[in-house]
Amino acid sequence: MTTTATQRPTTGRTGGIAAQLAAAVEPFVGGDLPVRLRAWDGSEAGPVDGPLVELRTPDAVRRLLWHPGELGAAQAYVTGELEVHEVDGWDLDQALTHAFSVARDRGLSGGRPSIAAMSRAVRTVMGIGALGRPPAAPASQAKLRGRLHSQLRDRSAISFHYDLSNEFYSLILEPQMAYSSGYHSSPEQPLEEAQFDKLSLVCRKLGLEPGMTLLDVGCGWGSLSLHAAEHFGAKVVGVTIAAEQKKFIDARIAERGLGDKVTIRLQDYRDVPERDHFDAVSSIEMGEHVGQGNYPTYASVLHRSVKPGGRVLIQQMSRTGKWPGGGPFIENFIAPDMYMRPVGETVAFLERGGLEVRDVHGLREHYVLTVAGWLERFDANLERLTELVGEEVVRVWRLYLVGGAMAFRDGRMGVDQILMVRPDGQHTLPWVRDW
Repeated sequence: MTTTATQRPTTGRTGGIAAQLAAAVEPFVGGDLPVRLRAWDGSEAGPVDGPLVELRTPDAVRRLLWHPGELGAAQAYVTGELEVHEVDGWDLDQALTHAFSVARDRGLSGGRPSIAAMSRAVRTVMGIGALGRPPAAPASQAKLRGRLHSQLRDRSAISFHYDLSNEFYSLILEPQMAYSSGYHSSPEQPLEEAQFDKLSLVCRKLGLEPGMTLLDVGCGWGSLSLHAAEHFGAKVVGVTIAAEQKKFIDARIAERGLGDKVTIRLQDYRDVPERDHFDAVSSIEMGEHVGQGNYPTYASVLHRSVKPGGRVLIQQMSRTGKWPGGGPFIENFIAPDMYMRPVGETVAFLERGGLEVRDVHGLREHYVLTVAGWLERFDANLERLTELVGEEVVRVWRLYLVGGAMAFRDGRMGVDQILMVRPDGQHTLPWVRDW
């Protein structure tokens, strides 16, 4: 498990390694430590009412020295070399929120510290015996090879994230296995209902009716493909490059007797052969995986696959700020090669690809509720999840879920449904929307 519920010692030794580290990092954190720091010698420094962060081994310091910032901290956390304790009302969410708040209030922007500050930090690390070669990357960190967003590398990236096991994801997601933001009518709505409503919303926006054809690009575990067939009578082709996902969907198709309505292909989106063929095209939180350089190709596939006048809907995450893409933690431990950008830039890509954008529907607050539902299921199934993937990967996912909910809550990330039509034909969008 990722956080440890403990009693804080009443006799924590002051001074020692913790005090030396606290003095050394002052230039990097803009002043006094914002957390209570405990070092591996048992010493403590920092505010007694702050969140308790423990550096359990010198390797935690080495990681932060070799990879300052988010990546080094994430490496130390997932390996258990750094712990955020659940004590005195603090938990991982509150501790990270506190750290972000302090960084914002102090105007910390990730700029390079002075040579003098770096020299002092190195002398301190040397003095406490923590200077050395960088520790090996955690086993849970992605190690991809090959040309960025080649089909071979993309298959490896998707397999890294999605092929942990279908059981693993089934213990976190709700029964429809919708791995994307739900559409919540209220904070109290159960997650399964919110995902059902999201899937129905997508089908309504696409104008699906019995007998219409739908291409589902990056179909995941088939939540939309199956929903469109079962509840809207569509004939669906879904494409995925995750072998475990195809195996899972094919089993559900057989269980539900949908073999005449749903076909799932193990196929890269670039290899979809149809032209001017489908009545509608969907792609739910898959565009983040195609990369910046390949996004024009992705947009052209959406455009060419749908009939003139047909509708296209994507649901896609966005990100603003210093890091395009997913950021160091996400790209190294969750979704390698992921790329997110502000929603306006995505709209521009889609328009240049020949599609006419008709609606952009922001769902950022909905994702906070969705992730809260996933985290609740994660906690309820923690023992089995640990048996499946081990302690380190469980720590990765705790950090991922907690950090993701924070990013959507605080506006550092967003998610939008973008509804489009192919303009070289008569579309059937209603004059007045009912969504």
